[in-house]
Amino acid sequence: MEHTIALIVKSHEGDKEARDRLVEENIGLVWSIVRRFQGRGHEMEDLFQIGSIGLIKAIDKFDISYDVKFSTYAVPMITGEIKRFLRDDGMIKVSRSLKETANKARRCREMLNHKIGREPTLEEISAEIGASQEEIVMALDSGVEVESLYKTIYQGDGSDIYLIDKLEEETSQNDAVLNQLVLEQLLDSLTEKEREIILMRYYEDKTQTQVAEKIGISQVQVSRLEKKILQKLRDKL
Repeated sequence: MEHTIALIVKSHEGDKEARDRLVEENIGLVWSIVRRFQGRGHEMEDLFQIGSIGLIKAIDKFDISYDVKFSTYAVPMITGEIKRFLRDDGMIKVSRSLKETANKARRCREMLNHKIGREPTLEEISAEIGASQEEIVMALDSGVEVESLYKTIYQGDGSDIYLIDKLEEETSQNDAVLNQLVLEQLLDSLTEKEREIILMRYYEDKTQTQVAEKIGISQVQVSRLEKKILQKLRDKL
């Protein structure tokens, strides 16, 4: 950890060699995250390059006053960079002609709606832009599927959750190890009492009342402590 912090300090001071060393030493971390997105229509090497951008951003933005390991901070930065790329690029590849047809159809719909004062029919849009009704339907549908996968279903605490985040993913052994490391680092940052409360609440499925009886405080106190601990964990991420 001290070695990494020293390199980060040098990197922030403009030492390119230290920055390159940090990137080189964390390549394995980038690949571990990239493997989570395997089979989504993109070359692994391309996703690795995007993940590396996230790693560099993590190096540049990491505050050495953070009470957290650099790898714990870098994981969400790398993951976020890859997810933004997939969202912006579109997980499902759509041909340029389909995209152009879809854009024309949307613009035409808005224009006709304003002109005739009602929702235009598919036949009217088809006649206006010179594309068949089948082509218009295919073009519009090709965009809807991508947008639905990356629809924001939760926004808060500075990070968005997209629908694709809720889809079941195959978890490789590397992913499991990485997640376990991050979790252990977060729990290690807690006091013994805080860690005990989290373990009882979220690993032993105990109620706040049961936790209160176990450690000898009131249920209200457990509730307040739990909120503070969860906020502490969120801040570290």
